[in-house]
Amino acid sequence: MPKKQANPVDARVGHRVRLRRMLMGMSQERLGELLGLTFQQVQKYEKGVNRIGAGRLFEIAGILSVPVSFFYEDAEAALTATPGFAEDDESGSVMEFISSGEGLQLTLAFMRIKDSKVRRRILDLVRELSDEIEKEH
Repeated sequence: MPKKQANPVDARVGHRVRLRRMLMGMSQERLGELLGLTFQQVQKYEKGVNRIGAGRLFEIAGILSVPVSFFYEDAEAALTATPGFAEDDESGSVMEFISSGEGLQLTLAFMRIKDSKVRRRILDLVRELSDEIEKEH
């Protein structure tokens, strides 16, 4: 039996649920508990495999302290982008990175640095490292 494919809108909404949950430092287990669901169901919502109903999305928005519209921000633009030009749009890659474990940890740690000179030095270091790696390849 073929694997069930996520609807692009459901996947987008699920991705935003995951992003917000992770930004709040909440586990899938905890969100599931608050919703009366298993963490596996939360996983399916976040992957877009299972569609989130309107009432459930409203409940999730309340738990995650965002308006329901948060889950649909930029969805239309992202889903109606001209095919073939996706490579030029880095926003998808950025969102994927930020919602990864490492990306989220790096972002949260970076945000805690209050000294703008230190943040600038870190940014310069990362750019220099990435330029070196790019030159090697």
